[in-house]
Amino acid sequence: MNKTIETILNHRSVRSFKNETISDEKVQQIIQSAQAASTSSFLQAYSIIGVTDQLKKDKIAELAGNQSYVAANGFFFVFCADFKRLQEASVMQNKEISAATESTEGFMLAAIDAALAAQNAAIAAESLGLGICYIGGIRNHLNEVSSILETPEKVLPLFGMAVGYPDSYQEQKPRLPNDLVFHENEYQNDKNQTKKKLLHYDDEILQYYKTRMNTKKEITWTGQVSATLEQTKRLYLNDFVKQKGFLK
Repeated sequence: MNKTIETILNHRSVRSFKNETISDEKVQQIIQSAQAASTSSFLQAYSIIGVTDQLKKDKIAELAGNQSYVAANGFFFVFCADFKRLQEASVMQNKEISAATESTEGFMLAAIDAALAAQNAAIAAESLGLGICYIGGIRNHLNEVSSILETPEKVLPLFGMAVGYPDSYQEQKPRLPNDLVFHENEYQNDKNQTKKKLLHYDDEILQYYKTRMNTKKEITWTGQVSATLEQTKRLYLNDFVKQKGFLK
């Protein structure tokens, strides 16, 4: 196993960082790694905002659900779907691209581009001895976050990423069994086999939570995800995404 794969397989979310800034050199290496990611049709339909203003980080942390590690980290990135730059490029070429940028395919394209760039950034950061935590909580109040970051129409913040020197690590959560995720040639849809494997995975997760440091959780994976998805949230996003010039 090479060092790249070891880095990937050693991933865990870090939610406690040392009070230590990340050098400009490392920040640039992370950004360059993000930009090296694959991008659909070479559109590069994303932007990355580095939030260094502590007041802005504090406010975003509050809006994201009072997550302290959004404010206290070495560096905070926000990954955005971005058609603004492409819109300006089309004006230069006297082309009309609104039908593409406002389509479902366009939205998916920009979101996927941003996610690919972010995962490259995450792996680069971890290879440098840093820890990361993705922050979906910025979508709790995306209108306010967009105002703080001054993102114009056609630029939509999708998620944040807190990066820093880990102050502590949690045990790595066991992932789903490989044969529940990987399907060869066609989707395997044997409900009995799926249920059997999920019950085994539930036992594994239950044991993980029982033995994990600083937690008394007694919950299975199926119980946890069902409870999460039973509660609808962020329903305002459909309208807000359209207001920002996507999915019209």
